[in-house]
Amino acid sequence: MDRRTFLGLASAAVLERGLEPIAALAAEGPHTLKPMALGLLVTPFGEPETVFRRVKDLGFSNCFLSLDGYLNGGFTPGLAEQFKSLLNKFELTATTVEVVGPQPLEWNFTRGPSTIGLVPPQTRVARIDALRQASDFAKRVGIAQVQSHCGFIPEDPADPLYPQTVEAIRAVVSHCQGNGQYFLMETGQETPTAMSRMIRDVALPNLAVGLDTANLILYGKANPVDAVDILGPHIRSIHAKDGRWPTNPSELGEEVLIGKGLVDFRTVLTKLHRLGYTGAVTIERETSGPQQIEDVRQEKLYLERILNEVLA
Repeated sequence: MDRRTFLGLASAAVLERGLEPIAALAAEGPHTLKPMALGLLVTPFGEPETVFRRVKDLGFSNCFLSLDGYLNGGFTPGLAEQFKSLLNKFELTATTVEVVGPQPLEWNFTRGPSTIGLVPPQTRVARIDALRQASDFAKRVGIAQVQSHCGFIPEDPADPLYPQTVEAIRAVVSHCQGNGQYFLMETGQETPTAMSRMIRDVALPNLAVGLDTANLILYGKANPVDAVDILGPHIRSIHAKDGRWPTNPSELGEEVLIGKGLVDFRTVLTKLHRLGYTGAVTIERETSGPQQIEDVRQEKLYLERILNEVLA
């Protein structure tokens, strides 16, 4: 039996045993989410209660937690209990946790390939450790998904960085599997085909995709409508975000208010609904302060109109 056949059979066996704890962990939230329920990406650092209250006040039932602020010793059992208590208090479900650090991180085309994700060798060990910490913390809170950018995955499988990245991602996915969780690769720096190849080569059943609708455009890698055709069955989370193609070959494209960019949300969400996607649709708006809150309100109304049609 060759190695790939062995891994495929092993993965199938793990899948049979592994979905039960993942489903059980996902069921620990305060309530069951409706299919394609709108949620909000938040960074609950400093004043978690204020952040979770804002999610509730804006009319969301769920949130996606960006937790880089808690790296370097912040993932304590006490914080996990605080998060669980606040999520119950505000009747919220936390769908996913994400970390992308530690630094350095440069979100551009010049330094991005050597600083983002699990591809760069210099930060790979530290990033694997950070994701393991996030996974353990998520398990304490009762969160069944861990997500991150894996980086500029090489298009050429013969690139020496490619097999190294396969093993790095497999190490994280295996740790998440032990915690009854999925690990999601967030779209952006790599083409959908490269991500699909990585899913095949890691060969573990709990590796999946976090679809960031704008990132595919901001990085000039793909149209999100077409990306769903390639990655659709593997998608387990969505960042609803809008943007425009890069015009400066050194800088990413521009993130804009949902409805003002190039993402065809009606087609993306319709395709995912037909594929059986029932997870959250998480708004991510990369502004800050009062403007961010106003933008989120507008984006929520925009997406609600589309989802009412898609789910009718």
